[in-house]
Amino acid sequence: QVQLVESGGGLVQAGGSLRLSCAPSGKLFAVDLMGWDRQAPGKQRELVASISHRGLTNYADSVKGRFTVSRDNDNNIIDLQMNNVKPEDTGVYYCVTYSPDAFGRHYAGKGTVVTVSS
Repeated sequence: QVQLVESGGGLVQAGGSLRLSCAPSGKLFAVDLMGWDRQAPGKQRELVASISHRGLTNYADSVKGRFTVSRDNDNNIIDLQMNNVKPEDTGVYYCVTYSPDAFGRHYAGKGTVVTVSS
């Protein structure tokens, strides 16, 4: 079964930048909406950014103007450029599909940890 594999997490100082990437382990068919969720320590999981196949994007208010999501449609690779990061951006970031593929399935990665030090 296809899995989503995240990379690029790590430790970064506040004000710095980090780039996350997500690639499927196999072929995804007809997935329109993909993006990133995150779960901060002690908080509920939340949507960070999403992007459609046409390139329409949506961001959480807390990251608008700082994060940029991009997509390679040919390979279903999703990147998240994180600039001017803040300690509250600390958490586990998950690559997810927000709409099903041609077979009605959803996918999510195991997550990558981002830690922002103050």
